[in-house]
Amino acid sequence: MVTAQMVKELRERTGAGMMDCKKALEATKGDIEQAIDELRAKGLAKAAKKAGRVAKEGVVTSYIHGGGRIGVLVEVNCETDFVAKTAEFKQLGYDIAMQIAASNPEYISREAVPEEVVHREKEVLRAQALEEGKPEKVVEKMIEGRLEKFFKEKCLMEQPFIKDPDQTVQELIHDNIARIGENINVRRFARYELGEGIEKETIDFASEVMAQIKG
Repeated sequence: MVTAQMVKELRERTGAGMMDCKKALEATKGDIEQAIDELRAKGLAKAAKKAGRVAKEGVVTSYIHGGGRIGVLVEVNCETDFVAKTAEFKQLGYDIAMQIAASNPEYISREAVPEEVVHREKEVLRAQALEEGKPEKVVEKMIEGRLEKFFKEKCLMEQPFIKDPDQTVQELIHDNIARIGENINVRRFARYELGEGIEKETIDFASEVMAQIKG
């Protein structure tokens, strides 16, 4: 049986409307986690309809880590100045800046990766597979799988969100589109690391950022 308390909890966790929460709980027989997945799936569908809208407002957000050792500037766009000024949208921008600091993406999405970079990566992966002695007939499948891993590591939208690794940054943005009701996109970013290019001790920034979140 779906109770008012269950609906309230689901609404607080997802930001979805009361009736949507009730229907999702009824469809999943009161399983809140499954209901969240149900709402997320519907949210992504709604977000897709808004993705074509022009988003020219927004914020430029900064994140500085480790006493100035690493810094990020990111431009996140939405449709209206009203949404751009909300605490929820500003928090999203900050979270994305923190993501960039921790995970060091090189591109916003796989579509932004230059064709020559993809081609070069494929050639490297092909050489690695052949060096491992893999049969020619399975090399292409291996390249495809490893290329997917490359995109997930290098493209911001495909990285696991540092605060919730069960969803990607793209899913995080889509959830916010569905909740806020406006198109949202990341237009550009810049990441600076102190002494970048100078040989030095490797630092695990992702672990440091996560420790700061938990602290």
